[in-house]
Amino acid sequence: MLNIDSKFTQYFPSLSNQFSIKDFQSRVISNVMSNGNTLCIMPTGGGKSLIYWMSGLILEGITIVISPLIALIDEQSEKLREQGLEVLTIHGGMDSKKQAKVLMDFANRKFNPKFIFVSPEKIATDGLFEYCITQRKEDISLFTIDEVHCVSQWGASFRPFYKRIPNFIQKVYTEDEQPKVLALTATLNPKEVLDICDEFSILKSNIIKDNLLMRNEIALKVLKFSKEDEKEEKLWDLLKIHRNSKTLVYVYRIDSERGVEKLSEKAIERGYKSICFHGEMSATERKDIINKFKNNEINVIFATNAFGMGIDIPDIRTVIHFMIPESVEQYYQEVGRAARDGNAANAYLLYTNKNIDVKRRYFIDASFPKEEKLIEAYHKITGNKIGLKTLAYFEDEDVQLCFPYFLDVGIIQVKCKGFSDFKGIAATTNNELQDIINCTKTKNLISTVKKSAKKVESIVTMTYESVVNEEVVLSKQLDRRLVIDVLEAEITTENMEKIQKSIEEKRVYKHELLDYLVYLIDDNIYSNELHQEIGRYLGVDKHQLGRIYSTTKGDLVRSKSEVIISNLLQQAGIDYEYEIKLEYKNGKWIEPDFTVTLPSGNVIYWEHLGMLGLTDYDNRWIEKQKVYDDYFPEQLVVTYEGATISDSATNIINNILQGKY
Repeated sequence: MLNIDSKFTQYFPSLSNQFSIKDFQSRVISNVMSNGNTLCIMPTGGGKSLIYWMSGLILEGITIVISPLIALIDEQSEKLREQGLEVLTIHGGMDSKKQAKVLMDFANRKFNPKFIFVSPEKIATDGLFEYCITQRKEDISLFTIDEVHCVSQWGASFRPFYKRIPNFIQKVYTEDEQPKVLALTATLNPKEVLDICDEFSILKSNIIKDNLLMRNEIALKVLKFSKEDEKEEKLWDLLKIHRNSKTLVYVYRIDSERGVEKLSEKAIERGYKSICFHGEMSATERKDIINKFKNNEINVIFATNAFGMGIDIPDIRTVIHFMIPESVEQYYQEVGRAARDGNAANAYLLYTNKNIDVKRRYFIDASFPKEEKLIEAYHKITGNKIGLKTLAYFEDEDVQLCFPYFLDVGIIQVKCKGFSDFKGIAATTNNELQDIINCTKTKNLISTVKKSAKKVESIVTMTYESVVNEEVVLSKQLDRRLVIDVLEAEITTENMEKIQKSIEEKRVYKHELLDYLVYLIDDNIYSNELHQEIGRYLGVDKHQLGRIYSTTKGDLVRSKSEVIISNLLQQAGIDYEYEIKLEYKNGKWIEPDFTVTLPSGNVIYWEHLGMLGLTDYDNRWIEKQKVYDDYFPEQLVVTYEGATISDSATNIINNILQGKY
């Protein structure tokens, strides 16, 4: 049987001296080993990186980690290098010549990393990367998709390139040789779960959800206003109250009167070390801001949702939503930026009815292309001519927005990932490739395909093979293009109707997500209630919803009295488990509040009776008491709710230590 603790000590001796693998982490790792493709849903800050580190190393092959942010890729890569592991990092922030060289060394087995970190954009558009991975595909044992909620078209965080990850895996591998897939995220609603499991062939039994999804250490406070001026006044009050805390303010707009830029300027005028953060900044600028925030050179950030996934700053103490998010998932993920160190934090949601209307009309509705934009984008992509084209996907935001819809209805197909022309090839010793290049004066890829009468996929593959085998001299790096096949010169009425139907279905669903968030925050003004309702929505086991109080051991228990008992047991060094099943006859079990292992090795069961006097509770206890009498005589100890709970618990613990049980 796999001993994950010993493997952890073997692979990460320095880390194993600082902490141990959590039970949930072990459970996920074991499932990947035994059962294959796995969806892991766990809270932010829960240690998901260690899960794929360990899974990849135990599988003894190469792990590909697909991650959405350059800053996160660089951070994780550095952590693994600090542990003495070789890592290959590929993303758009790197020099293209350096990228090509390291990929060639990888394909030629001169470089043998344990982990490859890559962005979804690289997966979807980089032909050289795909070729090099194909050359080493037998060595790859695990695909890890971080922030996998971005795959689902139903989510607020959907990113089209995430949707191409399954296509990449299917392109490189046949169905019976695919490596294991580990998908990781913090929040998913039931519809997104189905979508992701379908994309990655994950069985329902392989969905593993942490019982600690609810972030009860964050106090949720919802404040509704009738006017925007009142809301802004409250913002400044909250910043004053939390002036000594790291504070993150979500605004979502960049340059309006109450966008991130203007609010940050106002905060600076009021004496705060403030800055704004948004997606139009360069990766270098954003990384610099994150580092300054970590190092306390900045203490207030006004951000769009660009400040989100994968940014690990443990001591953010306050999160303020100055505008309403799009969904429960987005809200809970963003408040989860706080308290990653496990200490208490505050999260405020400030909103007006106007905010809800703005979110609906100018954020959700405006995120979908109208018919005119679809027609215009189709013309940009195709020139309204059928046949092969190369597409510079990243050069036009409208193209990026509309392109997935054209793929969905089948009027455009992606043939392969290639380049626009051969002009970067100064010379080649591959005679067959040279003959192909000589077919045209322009050296344009599509013209060359037509003249040579060869398939574009074979020409592109031959070119990358020659690059990797160092059979070409490059004067400049080959660019990145999607090679597409346009099947219709124009969007027919029938296909436009299909696209519009798809858009309307998604638009209505997003409205429903917003409506449900509004319903929750209007109806649940207390933090614990709101956490529980969110937990219920996210599919937390009903039995776990009442476990909202943290103990020093790290458990979540149901009452403050049980916190006292747990902490006293921990303080005394007595081994215990909270609410684990105790089978008393075949197929029947009860759950003691505390299963306590005595110094002698014997076990007692500790029940804390907190609601005596309620008929249902009394009846359940009488049944449970009979089980103890019949099957576990002399093994039950009991405490009762009341002001003397500390004294009662201390007496029992003293008796345990004196060997009286």
